[in-house]
Amino acid sequence: MSPKSPWTFVTNHGAVLSILSHEGIITADEIAARLRITVRTVRRIISELETEGYLEIEKIGRRNSYQVNRHRPLRREDQREVAIEDLLEILKHAEH
Repeated sequence: MSPKSPWTFVTNHGAVLSILSHEGIITADEIAARLRITVRTVRRIISELETEGYLEIEKIGRRNSYQVNRHRPLRREDQREVAIEDLLEILKHAEH
């Protein structure tokens, strides 16, 4: 049997977005630990999601509150008819 290839069906962007949609208030450190990626990677992903309009960030004290724009479409041209909320609903079941 050959060793497992490292690819997954859900990218880090999808995983971070899923966590943010369910947690709302969480640190980049906590997300990084949960996904086993670097804090720097998490911060870059959050910045990209915000820039593209998938995420709104509000500062609450020393923490951030994240609001996912659930009606935005997926980014792939052949999947633009699917809203983020549809993907998040599927991923929600995987987290339990």
